[in-house]
Amino acid sequence: MLMKPMSRVLMSLALLPLPLMAAPLQFDSLFGEHAVLQRDQPLQVRGQGTPGAQVDVQLGAQHAIAKVRGDGRWVATLPAQSAGGPFVLSARSGGEGVQARDILLGDVWLCSGQSNMELQVHRTLDSRSELLNARHDDIRVLTVKQESSPVPRASFATAPQWQRADTDSVRDFSAACYYFARELQQTVNVPMGLINASWGGSRIQAWLGAGVLGKAGLYADEEAVLARYAKDPAQAAAQWGRIWQDWWRQQPGIAAQDAPWDPKLPAQGEWAAAPAALGAWEHWGVPELAAFDGLVWFRAEVELTAEQAKQARTLAIGSADEIDMTWANGRAVGSSNGGEPRQYALPPGTLQAGRNLVTVAVLDTYRDGGLIGPADAQAILLADGSRVPLGRWQYRAMPRAFASPPRAPWQSATGLSTLYNGMIAPLGDFGLRGALWYQGESNTFEPELYGRLLRLYRQDLRRQFGAQLPLLIVQLAGYGAPSTQPAESGSAALRDQQRRVAAEDPRSGLAVAVDIGERTDIHPANKQELGRRLARAARHVVYGEALAPSGPVAVSATREGAAVVLGFDQIENGLVAYSAARPIGFELCGAAAGSCRYADARIDGARVVLDVPDGFASARVRYCWADSPVCTLYDGNGLPAGPFEIPVH
Repeated sequence: MLMKPMSRVLMSLALLPLPLMAAPLQFDSLFGEHAVLQRDQPLQVRGQGTPGAQVDVQLGAQHAIAKVRGDGRWVATLPAQSAGGPFVLSARSGGEGVQARDILLGDVWLCSGQSNMELQVHRTLDSRSELLNARHDDIRVLTVKQESSPVPRASFATAPQWQRADTDSVRDFSAACYYFARELQQTVNVPMGLINASWGGSRIQAWLGAGVLGKAGLYADEEAVLARYAKDPAQAAAQWGRIWQDWWRQQPGIAAQDAPWDPKLPAQGEWAAAPAALGAWEHWGVPELAAFDGLVWFRAEVELTAEQAKQARTLAIGSADEIDMTWANGRAVGSSNGGEPRQYALPPGTLQAGRNLVTVAVLDTYRDGGLIGPADAQAILLADGSRVPLGRWQYRAMPRAFASPPRAPWQSATGLSTLYNGMIAPLGDFGLRGALWYQGESNTFEPELYGRLLRLYRQDLRRQFGAQLPLLIVQLAGYGAPSTQPAESGSAALRDQQRRVAAEDPRSGLAVAVDIGERTDIHPANKQELGRRLARAARHVVYGEALAPSGPVAVSATREGAAVVLGFDQIENGLVAYSAARPIGFELCGAAAGSCRYADARIDGARVVLDVPDGFASARVRYCWADSPVCTLYDGNGLPAGPFEIPVH
């Protein structure tokens, strides 16, 4: 068949390459006005523009040329420059030009972790005075909006903006990060750029880069579920449900027929009616739940007509605190963390005419917990816009000692790589002087694993930001009821892992915080002292000052007759004990768990001598080993000896 002339012309036009779409020339937000860029290293300036176009970038007297890639992004490498400013960062492409004014060159710090890094200046000691005097033109702050993602993002979902440090910008900024920079500038007189990327309640697993855990032989099943979730959340929820259910069946004391999510099986255990208004279970007036942190099951029934079951699209259960695992008629439909309202898609065929069972397992680890409601937000949402309320809830609380269930890998603060993907990956290779890390409260139930994960975190930071990147680790502050007898402590064991990880690497430092914690508040307000200790650690680790970075460090424990003698290093102005002639907080331990006992101690120069009871076989020494210990050994500069456990030789 012959083609008509006009048809041939149209086909020829269709085969011509499409013209490149013009895009406005701009900088990435990290390079916006008031930014601090890292001194003394090449600057990778990033932005967007028209694909194929050439971009001329200038900062001060330095120039660089870049070509816009096919995806519309460009990177220009400027030579290293010393501290100074303010400068104008400019870019030109064709007839376009953009500028970012008030750019400083100095030292840039990434401050990351959970709520104690997130905690704002206005919540700290003497905050009114602190804010009135928070005027530092050469400190700039940038807060990364809390965003999680199942896959690494190339750019921020919400572009962050640099701000000069003043009363308004500092008020809601990370206190630990701000006080650190303010203190450090007293000895390192260069501009400071502070990037706060933190999320309260987050586990370290959420901050590790995509694929890091799998390559280390960890969480293979969870990473497979996360990959599925990025493409099909409903299928991923069902897949995760099977993993969660397998975990449940493996717990001690769980009978084969004990499957609260399964409507075909009879209910096991003791179920009671929950208050109609719901709310946190601590306020129900039930003594067993008045201070309960752990796992509680909820179940409710809902009657549907055949037409309603066919139209069912979404299950809404309202807010939950803090982690839920939710089923509808035995099919897992979702899991989230945090206090936001839950709405889960219902795949076709999930619900049926007649009786339907909704089951929710709620895990709470801190303060109030439960299905918060409100009750009128809990319903089956139909395609026609109508809703069918859920029936009255029943609940079943698991014993306090019950194991903590696994977290869905897509959850924001407790998932795998989710916070890295949304909040760290978009930083790209932005130049940093170092990183501060204050996290661990959410991992105290797995201290041995935490040490391995913290090493992976350090490696991953250096993969992205440079092999020599320094890491300053905050050792967990004291929190919880004081102990009257030696006991095992997840917080103490995690502090010891933090100590070990920092000590093994010359580019890592530790800031001891156990003595500035608060027994009744996991968020201690004295972030000023923490900032001073972080700055001191930085002066040693990052800037090479010959000073003790974090207080006395135990380096040996040897048996000498009827005593165990501890040798200490990194002491300035001698060892001292506060409020008593002798230091307290030391324990002598045998090889077995539960064998520790408090030990009488005395200071002998740079040593501490522990008296060993007759017949006691001392294998280990522990110090400051409790959730909220009382420890009184310091050096003459007022720096505490941090918690530790070491073997006796």
